[in-house]
Amino acid sequence: MSKLIIGTNNAHKVVEIKAILGAHYDEILSLEEAGIDLDVLEDGDTFEANAIKKAREASLLTNCDTLADDSGLCVDALGGVPGIFSARYAGQDADYRDNNAKLICEMKGILDRSAKFVCVMALVHSGEVITTRGETLGSITEDLRVGGGFGYDPIFWSNELRKTFGQASADEKNKVSHRYRALAALKEKLEL
Repeated sequence: MSKLIIGTNNAHKVVEIKAILGAHYDEILSLEEAGIDLDVLEDGDTFEANAIKKAREASLLTNCDTLADDSGLCVDALGGVPGIFSARYAGQDADYRDNNAKLICEMKGILDRSAKFVCVMALVHSGEVITTRGETLGSITEDLRVGGGFGYDPIFWSNELRKTFGQASADEKNKVSHRYRALAALKEKLEL
């Protein structure tokens, strides 16, 4: 029986990963579902380094495949910031609102508002590390847009959807998201 442990407890990620990779594994579990308590220090200088570190550390605690990701928002006019620091852009204890407010402030008066979401997946599969990358292009709005979502969704205007991720339904967002694209690329590699 093949099993995959996902190096996260984020419910949104778990659902999406199970939907895309479910045909490749008999069982897919989050860290919590697997009874694993793991908090990995993300001290890499790239999305790839952080994803690989998380997947490898989880693999040391299991006897099965492990998957981890690192993702974030990269704003062109800010030299790729917040990038790998997206979750803690406004400080270690900041929440989504704090991060969005700081980014809107940093972008005040800047004309080039282009940005992209990036996600790197790292899978430890039979001792080998497989990585994939997904990106989705857009721009930063000048203010919060009404809607749902989480993270930077209320201020990320999707070029493909012609609305913010926060204004999009979960299905709409998932079809063009950086995480979906990284997972779809990983699924292709598993099918080779």
